[in-house]
Amino acid sequence: MRPTIEIAGRRIGGGNAPYVIAELSGNHNGNIDCALRLIQAAKEACVDAVKLQTYTADTITIDHDGPEFLVKGGLWGGRKLYDLYREAHTPWEWHEALFAKGRELGITVFSTPFDSTAVDFLEDLGAPAYKIASFEVVDLPLIRRVAATRRPIIMSTGLADFAEIAEAVDAAREAGCSELALLHCVSAYPAPPEDMNLKTISHLASAFDVVTGLSDHTLGTVVATTAIGAGAAIIEKHVTLRRAEGGPDAAFSLEPHELERFVKEARIAHSALGQASYAREPSERDSLVFRRSLYAVSDIAAGEVLTTRNVRSIRPGYGLPPKMLPDLLGRRAAREIRRGTPLSLDLIR
Repeated sequence: MRPTIEIAGRRIGGGNAPYVIAELSGNHNGNIDCALRLIQAAKEACVDAVKLQTYTADTITIDHDGPEFLVKGGLWGGRKLYDLYREAHTPWEWHEALFAKGRELGITVFSTPFDSTAVDFLEDLGAPAYKIASFEVVDLPLIRRVAATRRPIIMSTGLADFAEIAEAVDAAREAGCSELALLHCVSAYPAPPEDMNLKTISHLASAFDVVTGLSDHTLGTVVATTAIGAGAAIIEKHVTLRRAEGGPDAAFSLEPHELERFVKEARIAHSALGQASYAREPSERDSLVFRRSLYAVSDIAAGEVLTTRNVRSIRPGYGLPPKMLPDLLGRRAAREIRRGTPLSLDLIR
């Protein structure tokens, strides 16, 4: 039996439709109205959940000018970590309103805590689940603290090798987590599609007996949709109101209309997977008559020998199956057969 988890009454994995998470990250640009509008947009796009990030610049790093505290290259190249996180963080005083907005709209809201104080804070808000970010997979004390809440955990695996993932899974389970999901992730922003290695999704499922999915930082939705065919039960995509408005993650985020289209495509992709089957589907039964079968392709007199000149395998499919042609050649017509007549056994002697 395939593993499942449940978040706020929604069963995930086990053949259920993919669970789509809209990641707000810092795309609210420091404006709570923008954050609330993003939750509204996620609801209208029919995603399953909105995810926040719960930290401050001081809980995730320190204010330091040393070179190791500067981002080198990529989307945020040259930025000081402290300044980047101060800009991107979601103020803790917003969280209550954001969780309330989710309850009002009927969409699940949960978060990624980055230290134990964030876990305590989110527990007071009644968070229904937790996310462990890729960069925190090696923080086993944090994982144990989150697992102690007994809430479902979704853990991203970007940058982690197999041994580190195994350590994180063991830490979560030993500390009390009974509902765990792993998201394959490539921690590049944006991530190149050719680096995604989506086959890892099913390998994680078999290696750790967990629900698996994808935390996707590629541009567009092709990779995320493809991941469903690779076994993803959860898809996480960043969302922004408008990429043109900027924001820390805007460049690789989906706008609301793109998110809505992705949710529809994801559900179509899931429904198309079905199961291994060789039965004729109801939708194709009307096409059965267009298969090839044996027909008289010229008039055949009674007693005339059947040959490749007067009998052929053609469309449509009302005659005898083509595999019988070798057995019919050389036999004689039981009566006159007009050109265009489907062959049947009573016409042959």
